[in-house]
Amino acid sequence: MRARHPGVRIAALAAIGLWAVACGPSIDLKQDLQVADVRTGWFDAGIVGGKNKLVPSISFVLRNASEHEVNSVQLNLAFWRKGEDGEFDGAFLATAIDRTGLAPGEQTPTITLRGSVGYTGEQPRAEMFQHRLFVDVTARLFVKRGSSPWVLLGEFPIERRLLTR
Repeated sequence: MRARHPGVRIAALAAIGLWAVACGPSIDLKQDLQVADVRTGWFDAGIVGGKNKLVPSISFVLRNASEHEVNSVQLNLAFWRKGEDGEFDGAFLATAIDRTGLAPGEQTPTITLRGSVGYTGEQPRAEMFQHRLFVDVTARLFVKRGSSPWVLLGEFPIERRLLTR
C-alpha cells in the first residue's frame, strides 16, 4: 500500500480549479452587464454645520445580458462636475455580484451609491439647485471582475431632483 501525501491532493484540486476558470466562458462585462432602472438625484444628507447638505446619488440594477453566469463583480463610481477635469467624489462597492453569480437574464437587487461630498446651504434644499455656484454632476460607472482592468459601463447625469430615500 502506498501512502499519499496530502499536498499532492491539494495541488491536483488547485490545478483542476485553474483549468476550470481558464476554460470557462470569456466574460466581456461591457457586453454582458446592462445598467437598468436608473434613478439619479441629490440625496438629503441632513444638516451639517447648521446647513442643509445634498450629495449626488444613483440607484440602478445590473442585468446579466449574457448566456452565462457572471460573478465576482466590483463597482467604482466617479462623480464629475461639469466643466472640470477630475473626479470630485466617488463611491466603491466591493461586491456588486458575489461569487455565487448572477444567472443569465437575472438582475441584481437595486444598488444605491452616494457621494459624501456635495453642496451645503442655508436656503431650503429645493432652492439649492438654483444657486449660482451649483454645478451639475455626471456619474461614471466602472466595473471589474477579479484582476481585470476597470471598464466604463456608463455615464449618467445626476438630475436636479431632491431624494429623501
